Amino acid sequence: MNATVAAVVLSLFSAVAYAAAAVAQERLASRSSDSGVLRLLGSGAWWWSVALNASAALLHVAALKYGTLTLVQPLGALTLVAAVPLGARVAGRRVSAVEWRGTALTLTGLAALLVTASGPAPDNVLSVPQALGVAATTAVLIGALARRGARPGLRHATASGFASGVASALTQTVTVAATDRSDSLLSAQVIVVAVLVAAFAVGGLLLSQTAYRGGLGAPLAVVTLANPVAAAVIGLSLLGERLQGGAAGVLLALAGAGIAAWGVVTLSRTAPPPLVGDHPVAAVLALEPEPAAYEPSLLPQQPNAGHLTAL
Repeated sequence: MNATVAAVVLSLFSAVAYAAAAVAQERLASRSSDSGVLRLLGSGAWWWSVALNASAALLHVAALKYGTLTLVQPLGALTLVAAVPLGARVAGRRVSAVEWRGTALTLTGLAALLVTASGPAPDNVLSVPQALGVAATTAVLIGALARRGARPGLRHATASGFASGVASALTQTVTVAATDRSDSLLSAQVIVVAVLVAAFAVGGLLLSQTAYRGGLGAPLAVVTLANPVAAAVIGLSLLGERLQGGAAGVLLALAGAGIAAWGVVTLSRTAPPPLVGDHPVAAVLALEPEPAAYEPSLLPQQPNAGHLTAL
């Protein structure tokens, strides 16, 4: 199978798995306001969502083995596309016209990027000095965006997208280096970069959680778009990746990125914020909220309001 086709297929399955995990997590959260660790550990539905997330992550890593960063990372927007029909199916509703429009725009933009970003399987990796340089630069940028006193929102979302994009770029280095038979699996390069991957992956998750405190729509779009931008910068500047078609290819890629961004923003605004849970794709699930159980008032009732009671 062609390397590009393999990367696209693996990215597609990864996106579907991530979207299914999001649906499972959101449904679990909507059924109970108790999100304690012990309750989650005893829930089969939660372990099912964990398995889906783990499978999606492994498929994403495999896609990075066969496809360049400029190809694989933009395909992460397919998670939003897959979440639309899955969320509508679970909620028992039809996909809206706005959702269809956002899906069409996203797919059109990704198709343009696919034409220009396709190429042979990646073989270049970041050296340890390059990985440390990328990590240091990204850490400074994240620190500036998420500095103390900054209100949660688009800056934290941008920082989260950059952290996740860098984590994916470093993951590709680990994947390619670890599967290269000419070097040891426990080489200094693999170990150092793997530690950096873990740090940026966790940092991206925490930053996104902070960003979504003010709502999911705009931060969701920013995270989804900042991720491939960061990865593409690393791929084009340090890994020798190139867009196909010369100047015309660059223009097509820019047009495709713009159309895909338009579609992502459209999808991120198609549903109200969920009542419980802050999953990155929850904004497009549009799950029906369940009615809250009746709870009697804790305040004492005053008989014959407006009249004095006899002593």
